[in-house]
Amino acid sequence: MRLLLIRHGQTPSNLKHLLDTAEPGPGLTALGQEQAAALPGALASEEIDALYASTLVRTQLTAAPLAAATGLEVRIRPGLRELVAGDLEMRGDDEAAHTYMHTAFAWSAGDVRRRMPGGETGAEALARLDAVVAEAHDSGARTVAMVSHGAAIRMWVAARADNVDIDYAAHHPLANTGIVVLSGSPDQGWRALLWEGSSLGPRPRTPDPEDPTGSAVPTP
Repeated sequence: MRLLLIRHGQTPSNLKHLLDTAEPGPGLTALGQEQAAALPGALASEEIDALYASTLVRTQLTAAPLAAATGLEVRIRPGLRELVAGDLEMRGDDEAAHTYMHTAFAWSAGDVRRRMPGGETGAEALARLDAVVAEAHDSGARTVAMVSHGAAIRMWVAARADNVDIDYAAHHPLANTGIVVLSGSPDQGWRALLWEGSSLGPRPRTPDPEDPTGSAVPTP
């Protein structure tokens, strides 16, 4: 199966670098709406068979233009939601960001019993994400697009793709509507093919690796 993991468009909380993970969450900024509208063109070469989004408003708004262009129904799944920030919710300070991402990548490294302060464990987070991916695979779809969240995507890919290590995922934040493309299956494993349009491999990046969800695109 070809799996396209897409981060949602820009939100007001992204501009403030807030750990905003609760449901239903904010909508998109004007720029976020433009980013979502550009997705069908960016993915025109993909023959998408199934389209998923999380239960948060921002992913559903991001998926809407793609659904309109493809004629696909957006399948809403709670398993695709952002990593629950718990006690860190709506904080934007460096300490909170460090704790959040350090915990997330500890999960990727196998410390799945560790709990986000006041939130979920790595085992719980990985299980819910795995379940949605398995559902998509078992449906027989060849190419699946899932609109999810920056930290969730980076954590899951670092844990499940055999060619993406934690260092790479930590130092390559996803911009809004950034896409990671993988190929594989739950049984055979996953291999990342593209990260934001670039083949996997070292490349310079300027964003802070501890930015919780990735680099927000500034409003012009």
